[in-house]
Formats: sequence, C-alpha cells, structure tokens
Amino acid sequence: MQKERKHPPATDESGFTLTELMVTVFIMGLLATVVLVNVIGNVDTSRVQKARADIALLESSLDRYRLQMFNYPSTEQGLEALVTMPSGANAGNFPADGFIRRLPLDPWGNPYQYENPGQFGPIDIYSYGADGQLGGEDLDADIGNWE
Repeated sequence: MQKERKHPPATDESGFTLTELMVTVFIMGLLATVVLVNVIGNVDTSRVQKARADIALLESSLDRYRLQMFNYPSTEQGLEALVTMPSGANAGNFPADGFIRRLPLDPWGNPYQYENPGQFGPIDIYSYGADGQLGGEDLDADIGNWE
C-alpha cells in the first residue's frame, strides 16, 4: 500500500513580496544605466580612434603610391586612385589589385577627404567628424593626418 503524500499547507510567506520585486527592478535599472553610460562614452572614443587608424592606413597607401608612381595622386584623382588606376598613369607601375582593396568610409558613414597639396603638409587626409561638416569641436572636430 502506497502512502499518500501530503503537501504542506500554503502559507502567506511563499513567493516574493511587491517590495522585493520593486527593489530588484530598481537595482537592475540602476545597473543598466551605469553600463549604458560607460558604453556610450566608449563608442564615441572608438569612432575617433577608428578614423585615426583609417587615416594612417590611407596615408601609408598613398606613400606606397608615391614610391611606385613617383608622385601623389592629384586632388581631382582623389583617394580613388588607390583602388583603380587613374587615366594617364603608368600601367606598369600600378599593382593589379591596386594599393588598397576598397576605400573605407569614416565611422560616421562619410568618405574621407583628400587634398594635394595639403594645407598642413604635402597631402591632407581627413574626416569631417561626427557632424560631416568642416570645422567643429569635440566629436564634430575634423580628424586628419596632421594631428
């Protein structure tokens, strides 16, 4: 003969109280806020660092271009001369796959700017920053190879 299992009677103390749930939700919200504040600040810093890294890569590719083609591309030829051979260039010196596979966009989705001759050096490569316009401060400031 099997014994019948008896469940203990339900008491008012089982489960969570509304106060406990409210405290838990408040703590989770507070933690989420702290994490978001720290992450959002790092995203902006990361974008500026990526722009600087892209500009360094483009500058290095332009230096390679100058060594093989004997001068930098003109402002009119632009950075596109790193990817496809500009008209009138010596085909024997231009690599089959170009000096760079594709041109990167800046972290805000805009093309990098190029000037030859530059205002700050032989060539200028720069991004307009977060606002996509010349000048600006903080995140809107221009980022270039002259920094």
